[in-house]
Amino acid sequence: MQITRGKIAKAQKVVFYGPEGIGKSTFAAQFPDPVFIDTEGSTSNMDVARLDKPTSWTMLLQQIQFVKANKPCKTLVIDTIDWAERMAIEHICASNQKKSIEDFGYGQGYIKLEEELGRFLNLLSDLIDVCINVVLTAHAQIRKFEQPDEMGAYDRYELKLGKKTSARTSSLVKEWADMVLFANYKTLSVSADDRGTKFKGQGGKRVIYTTHHPAWDAKNRFGLPEQIDLDFNQIAFIFQQTNTEPVQTKEEVAPPIEETTPPPEPVQASTPTTENVIEDLSDVPKPLANLMQTNGVTKEEIQAVVSKRGYYPEATLFSNYDPDFVKGVLIGAWDQVFEQIKESRK
Repeated sequence: MQITRGKIAKAQKVVFYGPEGIGKSTFAAQFPDPVFIDTEGSTSNMDVARLDKPTSWTMLLQQIQFVKANKPCKTLVIDTIDWAERMAIEHICASNQKKSIEDFGYGQGYIKLEEELGRFLNLLSDLIDVCINVVLTAHAQIRKFEQPDEMGAYDRYELKLGKKTSARTSSLVKEWADMVLFANYKTLSVSADDRGTKFKGQGGKRVIYTTHHPAWDAKNRFGLPEQIDLDFNQIAFIFQQTNTEPVQTKEEVAPPIEETTPPPEPVQASTPTTENVIEDLSDVPKPLANLMQTNGVTKEEIQAVVSKRGYYPEATLFSNYDPDFVKGVLIGAWDQVFEQIKESRK
């Protein structure tokens, strides 16, 4: 057993949320060496590094595992967590042959969602262990709130993680984060007449709230002022002392190899079954095609596994697969499907 004292420099877990158009993606792009996983396509007009837009929950998890293994950045930005939650719901419903999260009954669907999101946050915590910051952006929603020891209810801003799931998933995300920052427009109410009976709004300055308030959720562990300008320089000092290990980027490669040394073998995420062949996947649903390309899986391998499990004859075209079968089995249980493919390769 060992006792340590003092602050520990580590990567940070940040949740940054606010109304649409406030500049969440632009703000997140200023974190150290960021790479985006853009779940909603909001960075199309931004000059940022990004992974392919995930078309399934399984693909999103694989992208996080890729970042963990290859360390291509100092900050991973998931933009946004509420759109990622939608993908998780679709995955849970497809895997259990349900049309809606409500179909589970007695709140069981929301329990499954909480468990799935918990595993997702644990995977993101693994990035912190390898000195990669994680930033989750989110939209804000206004919800009526009533405290047990107070009279009456009032409106407050919260993470937009679904009205019925916010009591579970929203609190889970807030507890996971080191910082929860709320961005909003600061509007002043100014008298519009001499008697002070009419008022109008003026201003619209963008600010960040860093501490809890009855009207919003926020927190930080760095002694930030309660309100700061929407400017990354206000919090930049936090990240100047967090990443204690160098992260390999595309520019920071291994030392040059002498001419007498043969070039190393290229490293691939998985071993494809064919060489120098780009397979036509136009007849494969996009989410499944993305998983196949990422893992080097061919249509013949999918058809062989499907036939072996007794779902369809091996010669059945992908266009004849039932969409629910593709979503619920091939995509929803991709890890098991891919394991069977790897076994068949042996």
